[in-house]
Amino acid sequence: GVKDGRWTVLQLVEALGFCLENTDPRTRGRGMQLLSQVLLQCYSLLQEKEVLHLVLFYESRLQDHHLVIPSVLQGLRALSMCEVLSPGLAVSVLKAIFQEVHVQSLMQLDRHTVYSIITNFMSTREEELKGLGADFTFGFIQVMDGEKDPRNLLVAFQIVRDLIAKDYALGPFVEELFEVTSCYFPVDFTPPPNDPHGIQREDLILSLRAVLASTPQFAEFLLPLLIEKLDSELQSAKLDSLQTLTACCAIYGQKELQEFLPSLWSSLRREVFQTASEKIETECLAALHALSACLSRSVLSSDSEDLLDSFLSSILQDCRHHLCEPDMKLVWPSAKLLQAAAGASLRTYHRITCSVLPLLLEQYTKHTQSSQRRTILEMLLGFLELQQKWGHVEEDESTLLSLQAPVCSVVFSALTDPSVQLQLIGIKALTVLGSLQGFLSSSDLELVVNHLIRLALHEEDSQSSEAAMEAAGSLAPTYPEVFSGCMVPRLEEELQSEREESYHSRHSLQQRCLQALAAVSTHTSIVRETVPVLLQHLQKVQKGTEARNTQDVVSVCQSLHRVALQCQQDAEGCWYFHQTVVPCLLAMAVQAAMQESTHTLSGKALLEEEVLAAMIPVISAATTHLSPELAAQSVSHVVPLFLDGEVSFLPQNSFPCSFQPFGDGECLEAQRRLVALLMAFVCSLPRDVAIPKQEWLLRELLALSCSCNCPFTATTAAKCFAGLVNKHPAGQQLDEILQLAVNRMEPGLAEGPRRTQALTLLLWVTKALVLRYHPLSSCLTDKLLGLLGDTELGPAAADGFSLLMAESPDVLHKGCHADIRIMFRQRFFTDNVPKLVQGFHGAGPDVKANYLKGLSHVLNHLPKPVLVTELPTLLSLLLEALSCSDRVVQLSTLSCLHPLLLEAPQIMSLHVDTLVTKFLNLTSSPTMAVRIAALRCAHALTSLPTTVLLPYKGRVIRALAKPLDDKKRLVRKEAVAARGEWFLLGSPGR
Repeated sequence: GVKDGRWTVLQLVEALGFCLENTDPRTRGRGMQLLSQVLLQCYSLLQEKEVLHLVLFYESRLQDHHLVIPSVLQGLRALSMCEVLSPGLAVSVLKAIFQEVHVQSLMQLDRHTVYSIITNFMSTREEELKGLGADFTFGFIQVMDGEKDPRNLLVAFQIVRDLIAKDYALGPFVEELFEVTSCYFPVDFTPPPNDPHGIQREDLILSLRAVLASTPQFAEFLLPLLIEKLDSELQSAKLDSLQTLTACCAIYGQKELQEFLPSLWSSLRREVFQTASEKIETECLAALHALSACLSRSVLSSDSEDLLDSFLSSILQDCRHHLCEPDMKLVWPSAKLLQAAAGASLRTYHRITCSVLPLLLEQYTKHTQSSQRRTILEMLLGFLELQQKWGHVEEDESTLLSLQAPVCSVVFSALTDPSVQLQLIGIKALTVLGSLQGFLSSSDLELVVNHLIRLALHEEDSQSSEAAMEAAGSLAPTYPEVFSGCMVPRLEEELQSEREESYHSRHSLQQRCLQALAAVSTHTSIVRETVPVLLQHLQKVQKGTEARNTQDVVSVCQSLHRVALQCQQDAEGCWYFHQTVVPCLLAMAVQAAMQESTHTLSGKALLEEEVLAAMIPVISAATTHLSPELAAQSVSHVVPLFLDGEVSFLPQNSFPCSFQPFGDGECLEAQRRLVALLMAFVCSLPRDVAIPKQEWLLRELLALSCSCNCPFTATTAAKCFAGLVNKHPAGQQLDEILQLAVNRMEPGLAEGPRRTQALTLLLWVTKALVLRYHPLSSCLTDKLLGLLGDTELGPAAADGFSLLMAESPDVLHKGCHADIRIMFRQRFFTDNVPKLVQGFHGAGPDVKANYLKGLSHVLNHLPKPVLVTELPTLLSLLLEALSCSDRVVQLSTLSCLHPLLLEAPQIMSLHVDTLVTKFLNLTSSPTMAVRIAALRCAHALTSLPTTVLLPYKGRVIRALAKPLDDKKRLVRKEAVAARGEWFLLGSPGR
């Protein structure tokens, strides 16, 4: 009635008069409860005068019986949300609550109501409440004092934060407000099991920390408390104290910290020197960094003491001498402390490095052992990396610049040391020095290039070689002229040299030259130098017919692929690479295919599957990041090349015959293989780029995929068709081409010599449609499910489920702009796993394994949280799959079960007897991969409840003794790890 306007609230009060004035407190409580429930639903409809009368009425009822108070508070909460509340009423209500209600004697919900009333008034009547002055703060302290419920504490902590943040008067009650909140520090709360409120210990910790670190006024009380907790034995208290100290440093100044700095430094130093906990060490270093930064920020008056300088002096005094100790026990803790302080500001960096860097350089020269030198250089590297934070090296104040010669000397000496580990640190240091603008002179840079070339090409250890190449790549954008002018010509010379060495040595050197040319191509000007060198070398090596030429061509393609990836974020470099490399690769491949057609042996390596497979990612990476305009320009050349034989855009385009990859005839088999390169290009184009003559192209690809005798060509044609179909706009044209595909597939699957090609096409088209949720995908999936019962195609169809679910490396992935809907795997699982299970139960014994294999592939690629929820219904089938003789089924099932043992131990423990038996049996499998997977699962079993596993402990330890003598090292390694865990099962502290 009140909502509809038929009754006013005051009329309701009159109607409830008998209840509200009844002598029985329970009856009064029910009357107030009804009135308050109405107000909670209708407070926005009230008039100002009605609110005034109701507030006065409710205030008077705060003196009523304790049974009535909860309902009174609910009514006041409703009134606190009224926008028409007259000025002064908020203050009046709060005064009444503070005076009349002993809040902490109420139930949790009623205390929460009081906090809600305060919160509502603070958000809408701030100025009025501030008029109360410190009385409001004192009143709230009384309300909160003694609160224990975490739900209420979260609200109460938020109120304290608002009191401070919104500048309410705290008056003489600062210490009382601190005491009423700090009594919860450090938080000791463990949520009950199945807690519906979801409040975690971390929520309370963060909320309380926000209060304690909200004002410098708490500093004199808080800092002694933090020091006390730091000195306790409880690790959680130490961590909480350190994190709170770090938070406080953001708002404190010198004045707040001055008195406590010696004690704080003493505690931090002790923890870093003595703790075995990595977490505590990390938080100590963060706190020291925050303290140093806080002191650096403070503006000094002329007569005040420079606290930062005296603080850093203490740190240096306590840490510096440890860097010189011969046993080097406290070297790293000391270095970490010094670096934490040095990283706080430019001033702290200069103060500490001025003292420490000369000492480290001296120690490096003094020690001759590589291990000691490595430790010293690692510390030096830490300080060099800090300099990167401050950017340009200032000549007038940089310690580093004054030590340029000895620093470079130390780093260069490390690069020539026989110790690989020292070389690696030296390379890291060299990279950092190179990133400091203005630090390396031109003569230093020449030395840098010489060292990097020597390490990259001639260092025996591959780690140093790879690190040198990475360093060249990271320094090249800073010094493009140096690297393109010095390093690239040297690498080209080495690549083309015809030394009288063994083939293996020359081949190894060429491999490293190719890798180094790719690694250094991280700037467009360098790419313009390296790409022609790589292409020239490719033209040279592809002319042979030996197997090693194939590997050489693959190596060049791998280097080109790396360059393509490095160019992707730079539009200019990306387009240069695309228009230089793609036509060149196509021209060489077309030339080779035509020579094959005319029975010339030269260039045959380019037609090998391995080489074409290496060229695909080069063309793909060169295409995916093109702008739509440039991609359209390129596609207008490439597609006519394949459809019309239009070769005019190719370099060196005088070919002996026409290019007809979609033509008939055995002599064109070599040309048809180049459809792989067309696939790499068109399937990597952005979705909004129109492909000329697309319908014709799709028909040609479809025909080739179904009629070609070469499996490689048929597969690439099917993948190309699928890639285009996936991105094709929905509509009649797509429906027609899909219907045409189905009409070609069905008879091919039924019978004939090309059933395998038809299955390959079915798989790729199904994947293309499953990814985009096309309606036809379910029909094609059903065809695939039907083929699991086929004795000839069944195993291949089962493996096809892996193809449907897995990420494809060359087409139909996000990198090539495929249309992929979120959660397609979950949808496929929901739609098809019941059919797989049903098919398994109805299948004959000779094809049951196909259903298990298909199921295990689907489950293996499913997100683990989804799999855990479906586990109870599928576990019996998975266990049956372990008995299957097909090693692919075994391997796939084991890899599916391994994470489930870790993530769903309670469910898995119900089947522990079967699991132990199956895993132990499979540790004797003839297949190494199955033995390894079974041992990993036996290891993962130890995550199940100990009480469940103990009866099996002896049996498992005896059974795992056999694989300890396995002839394969990787199997022995897994057996040692698994058996060790089973030995420790049930031990104290486990």
